[in-house]
Amino acid sequence: MHLLHRCFRRLLVASLLIPFLISAAAFAQSTNRQIGTQFEVTADPPVSRPHGKPCVVSLFANYTFAHFSDTTQTFQFTPPANCSGPWKKVVFEADFSENGGTQFDRTASMFLANANIYFGTTPEPLSSATNTWHIERDVTDYAALFSIPQQGTIVLGNCTTDCPPPYNTFLNGVFTVNADLEFYPDDGHGSGDRGSDDRSSDDHGRGDDHHHRPADAVLPLVQSNGSGGINLPAFLFHPTDQFSTTFMLPTNIERLYLDVVSQSQSTDEQWYACFPNDLASINEVYGCGNTDFRETEITIDGNPAGIAPVSPWVFTGFLPDQWIPMPGAQTLDFVPYRVNLTPFAGMLNDGNPHTVSLSIFNDDGYFAESASLLLYLDHGSTTVTGALTKNTLTVPAPVVTENLQGTSTVTGTIGVTSNRRFTIAGYVNTSHGKVSTSLSEHQNFSSTQTIDFDTVNFTVLDQQTAVQNDVSTKTTVSRGGDTALTVDHFSFPITVNLILPVSSSPFGLTVDTTQRYHTDSKVSFGDELATFNSVTNSVHSTDVSPAASSQSYTAFDSDGTFYNCQIASNNNTLTKVSRSCSENHDHH
Repeated sequence: MHLLHRCFRRLLVASLLIPFLISAAAFAQSTNRQIGTQFEVTADPPVSRPHGKPCVVSLFANYTFAHFSDTTQTFQFTPPANCSGPWKKVVFEADFSENGGTQFDRTASMFLANANIYFGTTPEPLSSATNTWHIERDVTDYAALFSIPQQGTIVLGNCTTDCPPPYNTFLNGVFTVNADLEFYPDDGHGSGDRGSDDRSSDDHGRGDDHHHRPADAVLPLVQSNGSGGINLPAFLFHPTDQFSTTFMLPTNIERLYLDVVSQSQSTDEQWYACFPNDLASINEVYGCGNTDFRETEITIDGNPAGIAPVSPWVFTGFLPDQWIPMPGAQTLDFVPYRVNLTPFAGMLNDGNPHTVSLSIFNDDGYFAESASLLLYLDHGSTTVTGALTKNTLTVPAPVVTENLQGTSTVTGTIGVTSNRRFTIAGYVNTSHGKVSTSLSEHQNFSSTQTIDFDTVNFTVLDQQTAVQNDVSTKTTVSRGGDTALTVDHFSFPITVNLILPVSSSPFGLTVDTTQRYHTDSKVSFGDELATFNSVTNSVHSTDVSPAASSQSYTAFDSDGTFYNCQIASNNNTLTKVSRSCSENHDHH
């Protein structure tokens, strides 16, 4: 175990044995924006709803997670009898609570018919007060799952008295969860949404018209657990590991997408600060290798089919005293990355089995995974022909540059870059004519690790991490003489400045973190702009005395929706909530 890992474990155990308010906050759409408190809080908006009363179906109520035996619990879903589809919108909601006490942050995920509908992490508890948080997400695209009775699963691994020693003597945090689905009937009178922001604008790659109707089929990838069941979520421990499923697909697919969540765990938890393997002898801070470049690779029948950048989510256990009262961007509610696989539709319609696989480039152990295919079918035809006409995607080849000086004291920089462009194109012959789709994508990754290390005693370990990953995609869809162009941008940079030693810090070190998640999309026909949306979620947090944090969330779109909220804290207490957090600017 590396020095810093030993330091963390020793200090963490010692500090958890006494009451304290150092906890790791987590969020989704928080209702605890109370200035002067330490309750979990976020600037994130709620999901917008159509006007009218929804039909609400409870998934489960008061499920508790205290022991390893509670980790996986199932529930039965039955569609609402009083408002059958189609639905204008379907919203998933979950309410979590955790008693005051001591506990680690945990991963939580929910599945319906093995398709993921929620993935995130939990907070570490407050010392004495019960903590609560609320999750919402727009799952309208997954409406095909809700048309028939299904079995669902919630997975939340936790332990108290059944933890291994010494944790069984002091971990006592217990989670209680309730969840439901809200169904808004489609009255055929336009959107009429209320609220500040449609969650779909927070998801990547929804540039064409497919977000105006749900997928016709949702097909999850599944991974065998070797005992007759499946792993929920799936696990990838090495770069050669494959999360694969072979499907017999419909023969009238017109468009298809893959929603991907790749959550870093264990050694790879802070993958964005990993070193190249040749520097293992001085790799004493984060302990992970294979450089700091990670990427989810998607293949179809073994051939490259798409990429999904790995989001640098910061979990609340690193460091707990940094994340009060607000967490990092998306810490409790991961946003899936949507990969457009439409150019492969014609190839997949041949009636033969096809295998869709995921792997993690540079995985150093390990990643938790979920992925679901969303199929949009040609309702006017039972068989759609077509072909993949171009695919220049290859595996990444990141370039490493080391500029280090010294032996007993090592200073300098380690840089990694991956800059590539590729095009994937194909067509389908549908009941309404030939439709051609071409994706031109530019992936641009760059990172710099700036270090100042005492490599003899490891008493000085200063590491500044700066990672930037941008993905830009131009998607051209041609139908007859009409052409639509969608331009998508995704970026999720992170900077982390870790300084050790700091004698005044309870953990012996300080961490300063900045994240800025951003997506935008615009669709145009010729010179005419049809739609656009943009989301920016920025978080800065530091435990350098005095501890302080801030979050700014801005979202707007061509429908006239605008949301802008800023919150801030000092000394782990909420000090600012902008008036705009409770204001709605919606001009439908």
